[in-house]
Amino acid sequence: MALRHAVLAALLGEELSGYQLAKAFDLGVANFWHALPQQVYAELARLETDGLITGREVVQDTRPNKRLFTVTDSGLAELDRFTAAEARPSSLRDDLAVMVQAADHVDTTALIAQLTQRAAFARAKAELFRKLLRAMRGERTEEEFLREGGRIGPYLTCLRGLAFEQGNEDWCERVVAVLRERGETRDRS
Repeated sequence: MALRHAVLAALLGEELSGYQLAKAFDLGVANFWHALPQQVYAELARLETDGLITGREVVQDTRPNKRLFTVTDSGLAELDRFTAAEARPSSLRDDLAVMVQAADHVDTTALIAQLTQRAAFARAKAELFRKLLRAMRGERTEEEFLREGGRIGPYLTCLRGLAFEQGNEDWCERVVAVLRERGETRDRS
């Protein structure tokens, strides 16, 4: 997947400025694609040059003017081609997992601290996803929203982000518990 497809997908719901799109990447889109704001801005320029999005200038009285972007028919066709292509399986690439792999041969004090910190980060991110999901579905239950809601794509990707972060939190907490238990066992020996 290229950044262009993530940007196109993020623009499907509404017209967004580069700033709004960068914020969307920081919140919702970040659960499946990471990009720095300058990468998002550069990709917007390329997409507009390629005719996959169009931008319009909005004059503002008290702030600098801004450009709002929307997906063109060509952009929709590109997304259609992209979604029809075979997706490659994702794989885990995580420094912390490599550190855990070495746990039998290193002092685990710093590792436990990092795992605890990662679990807290995952817990906070999971709560953010829960808030986003509640905001998207409004007063409806999840089942009602998934059956009757307008755009379910962003909701479904937030569900994936929530599951990912909950999995991270659970794994980190389990590894900490195992490492602490083994450390106590070694200390008693």
